[in-house]
Amino acid sequence: MSILVTGASGFTGGHLARALASRVSPVRGLVRPSSLLRTTALSAAGVEIVVGDLTDLDSLRMACRGVETVYHLAAMYRSAGQRDQVYRDVNVAGTNNLLKAAREAGVRRFVHCSTGGVHGHIEDPPATEDAPLAPGDIYQVTKLEAEQLAIEVGTQTDLEVVVARPMAIYGPGDTRLLKMFRGIGRQRFPILGSGGIFYHLTYIDDLVEGLILCGETMAAAGRAYFLAGPSYTTLNELAAVIASEVEVPPPTWHLPVWPVWMAGAVCEAVCIPLGIEPPLYRRRVDFFTKSRAFDITRARLELGFEPRIDLKTGVHLTAVWYREQGWL
Repeated sequence: MSILVTGASGFTGGHLARALASRVSPVRGLVRPSSLLRTTALSAAGVEIVVGDLTDLDSLRMACRGVETVYHLAAMYRSAGQRDQVYRDVNVAGTNNLLKAAREAGVRRFVHCSTGGVHGHIEDPPATEDAPLAPGDIYQVTKLEAEQLAIEVGTQTDLEVVVARPMAIYGPGDTRLLKMFRGIGRQRFPILGSGGIFYHLTYIDDLVEGLILCGETMAAAGRAYFLAGPSYTTLNELAAVIASEVEVPPPTWHLPVWPVWMAGAVCEAVCIPLGIEPPLYRRRVDFFTKSRAFDITRARLELGFEPRIDLKTGVHLTAVWYREQGWL
């Protein structure tokens, strides 16, 4: 029996597929035709590449044949100018297609990768998996709808569904924190607001271990788990750790939030209808205003999940990779 990883050409999916291929065989990676050029490392690691799309049910039926466990990581992430319907077609209808194909193929376990963002701003940190759900944008809304759809299928059929909710994934190979590293390194990184909001990073290797545990732990069926780093931090503390790594003083420049938020709204209103990537989004302002702090006790007790990479080590490893690319 095989393992199928959707989104295998992406950052998290690629790390997961290669890790699985180093332990078990065979592993199959689902990629879109447009992503085939990014599959060299997957093939070299022994991952079987299958071409398909979440909107193409027949391609998913082919991908699921002979599969015992599905790790569903593929999704439409935030992208400038995308209509809300595109997110629904991929994240919700696409997940429904994959669930249908998995059931038809006799898949035993379906690990659905959601996001801690479905909880929105954490009013009373740290949040448990039972905290209120308050998605803040169309990406988070559709990820929540897909998660709820998967859970419903799991309760009504014999398909074992496990939901993983990672938060703020980072590490070598990812560039989402590159602007922050660069800005702090050049001493041109203003912090919006007080910088006292919480932020919870998840190092990629720890996340991969958590996802594999979701797929392999029998008692996990029907459960949702936060997969995050060993501790959360404030934004000021995160900036200080990065500053120490790049050998500059920590940022002290603070700006008020709402003028920047309004500027982001204007940028979106002007750029998105023209198909231009806005230089500033309102959601980027959310990075400075919404607390993200999670309690991973459930994953520790029920999965045996134990993240090993602390913030300082993770920042160092990420910076090393950025330097190797010539970006720092």
